[in-house]
Amino acid sequence: MAEQASYLKNLKSESVVQQVINCLTDGIVSGQLKPGDRLPTEPELAARLGVARTSVREATKILAYMGVLESRRSEGTFVSSGFKESMIDPMVYGIILGRGRDFDSLIELRELIEVGIMRLAIRKRNPEQLAEIRRRLDDFEDAAAGRRGEIVEACFLADDAFHAAVSAMCQNDLADKINRVVRVLTYAVRRKTVETMISSGRSREHIDIHWKIYEMLETGDSTNLEALIQHSYFLDIVKD
Repeated sequence: MAEQASYLKNLKSESVVQQVINCLTDGIVSGQLKPGDRLPTEPELAARLGVARTSVREATKILAYMGVLESRRSEGTFVSSGFKESMIDPMVYGIILGRGRDFDSLIELRELIEVGIMRLAIRKRNPEQLAEIRRRLDDFEDAAAGRRGEIVEACFLADDAFHAAVSAMCQNDLADKINRVVRVLTYAVRRKTVETMISSGRSREHIDIHWKIYEMLETGDSTNLEALIQHSYFLDIVKD
């Protein structure tokens, strides 16, 4: 039997998805997994780590969202070939992957960035990009109605695409990159928000807040911007 890589070790009971993420990133940081390497299959990883396949699937989905991994249809999951050494610094991973991350600090950071993004987008708004944001809202409506596959996944992707389109309207590459980093850092809480709003029967309310954001962009009236952004986080149910 081939020797098992040291990053593949049986996990303990702490947050299983997080531990799978940590194991895979440890493999990348240590050089056992290199850019372009193909990961073991989902069943193989689950068996070697002693976890459920669903935990492996969620962990690889998060890492793919971050750009760490890439999925190729019919080929498997690979370490992204475009990775630079600076992107896998252990300290950076420690921040991104939530080792000791503080929820309230993340929310404050998210609000700070998103309010700034909105102000810049309002200042630079234009018909073409407003139309793109409107299309993303239509996609959100379709997702919530079940016309784009599994509802939670489709709504999360639609929500993410909406905010990406708002960020793009800033026409500021640096601001857009910083916003993308914040969205990676807040992946878990944003996904939980979507899941909770749907499971609690409040998906209409969730979509409506995005329409209000769009209307603010369209009219250029930023009155109560901070309150609107804060309300869009629905912390009353996410923190329960």
